[in-house]
Amino acid sequence: MSQIGKQIIQIPDKVSVEIDNNKSQVYVKGPLGDLMQTFDSRIQIEVNDNSISVKRKSDDKKDRELHGLYRALINNMVSGVSEGFSKELNLVGVGYTADASKGNFLLLNLGFSHPIYLEKPEGITIETPNATTIIIKGISKQMVGQVAAKIRSLRKPEPYKGKGVKYSDETIRRKAGKTVGAGAA
Repeated sequence: MSQIGKQIIQIPDKVSVEIDNNKSQVYVKGPLGDLMQTFDSRIQIEVNDNSISVKRKSDDKKDRELHGLYRALINNMVSGVSEGFSKELNLVGVGYTADASKGNFLLLNLGFSHPIYLEKPEGITIETPNATTIIIKGISKQMVGQVAAKIRSLRKPEPYKGKGVKYSDETIRRKAGKTVGAGAA
């Protein structure tokens, strides 16, 4: 049995979970918002008093794969509507700045000849406590990670000076540069 799939999900207070087996959909509502996820018909989801259990119909390889996947997705939905998710990005480099106060856009200066305007997706809030820090918050873990990855992909950190957009907990493997005068005789 799946080690992750067999764990029971505890439902916190102020969170409600509804399951529509006809459409194979799970609805989770909480204080921060509501989310919906469709699931495969091979998976059975049961809601008890304050817990959710995810079970599979057979022991096939595909069913075992989906068992842990849907348990993790539903757990992320429950924690997202109750607590929310956030990612922090840091800008490293001279002149690299970010400004989220431009309405529905995030203004990024990343060393290019032009500024980059990135539209904020619906359901995601972007904050810039200072010019070199970006905090992305939302109830969907997938959306928060996707927006953070998109911003990071605009200027990935390079290994020589470490300049670029990096996650706050990311360590960059640095390379040694050229050594000058090693073989001149």
